[in-house]
Order: sequence, then structure tokens, then C-alpha cells
Amino acid sequence: MPNERLRAAMVEQGLTHHALAEELGVNVKSVERWVGGEIVPFPRNRHRLAIRLGRDESYLWPDTLTRDRAAALAESELVRIYPHRADVTADDWRQLFESGNAEIGILVYAGLFLAEDSGLQRILRKKAKGGARIRILLGDPDDAHVVERGEEEGIGQALAAKIRNAQVLYRGLLDAPGIDFRLHRTVLYNSIYRADDRLFVNTHIYGLPAAQAPVWHLRKIPGGELARHYLDSFDRVWDDATPMTES
Repeated sequence: MPNERLRAAMVEQGLTHHALAEELGVNVKSVERWVGGEIVPFPRNRHRLAIRLGRDESYLWPDTLTRDRAAALAESELVRIYPHRADVTADDWRQLFESGNAEIGILVYAGLFLAEDSGLQRILRKKAKGGARIRILLGDPDDAHVVERGEEEGIGQALAAKIRNAQVLYRGLLDAPGIDFRLHRTVLYNSIYRADDRLFVNTHIYGLPAAQAPVWHLRKIPGGELARHYLDSFDRVWDDATPMTES
């Protein structure tokens, strides 16, 4: 769709495509494509154009600036990327969960490495006693999605066995006030670990075990969408999951 605001501003200034291209030091074809709405100028040229035409950038390219702002916010939400979950140290995990005072959440299939960490269980007990809401979601070991994921990772029935091991290891927390467990039957695209407004998101890659896939360390900020998407996803899985009882 042609950029009529840009075209009208050029007409008001008596600028032809060739004249504007010469002033900015760009190819006339670029100017024609800007006006035709085929492409958007790079930020530097947008700024120079706005000054030359006496218009705000937000007037000439409202949609683009909205996207730019969203991209900038998303970049601000990204604290760090770990190439593999195995690169996240035990201290990193404990610092994450220690930082949660209101809400702590774990969404995994098995997450056996956490269930085996007695120090983490002490943290969860302490946080629950302090008033934090603790929600832990494990995959239903009898669900077909768990079987499929085990096959994808080349470990067959071992994933279901890991979930059952995690259930046994968490038995001491099942009756702890403020700590709730549920079993989910969803296709898990990401494992999500949440402490208030901080998250570790372990992406899943077809054919790779979760420990070899990357982890995004995110923080939720006002106006940002990236962290909120994962927090909302956690809540949707929780709402559809069933309470876990001692087996």
C-alpha cells in the first residue's frame, strides 16, 4: 500500500523522487519504493526524512515505529542466552528461585535434575512458608505426548520413568501448604521456570534432549510482550492440568 503521508509531504515541499534521492544520497529507486510502500527506510534515513519534510516519524511510519518499539522492548527483556540448559549452573538455578517472593512456577515433562536437588526443595519450602505461591507441573507419564517426546529424544520409555522418579522425589512436598502439583497432557514446546517476573525458558529442539537445548533468561518489564507470552502459556497449561496425588 502506497505511503500517502510520505507522498503528500514531499509534494508540499516540492520534492521529486530524484531531488530527494540526491539530498539523501540514496538511489532514486529506494525513494520510489519508500513512497510506494514496498519498503521502509532504515532508521537513519527515516530520521533525516522526517526532519527534511517537517513531520514526525510516528506520523510518516506509524506501524514501523510500533514494531521498532516492540523489538526494543523484547531486547530489553532478554537478560542472557545459555547455549545449553546444561550451561546453567546450580547457583544460577538457586538464585532464580531464591528471587521469587510471590510466585514460583515450574513447567516441565520431568525436570528430574531439579527434583533431585534437595537444596531446591528447601528453597521451595521456605518460599511457601513466606507466602509465595508455588506451582509445579509435570507431564503425565501415561500421556501419549510423553511417549512421543521420549521417542524423539531417542530415550524411549525413559522419559516416563524420569517423570515417575520426579513424582517420588517430590513426595515430601505434596502436602506442604502453598505448594501445588499438577500433571499436564500438553505438547511441551518449552519448559518454563518462573520466579516472580524472572524466567528461564528452555526451548525444545526436535531430536535433542532438553539439557542440550538453549535457555533464555527473561525478565518481565512494563510494556513488554515476550515474557508475558510464556507466563500466559504457563497459566493455560496449569488451568488444563489435573492435581497430582501420591501414587
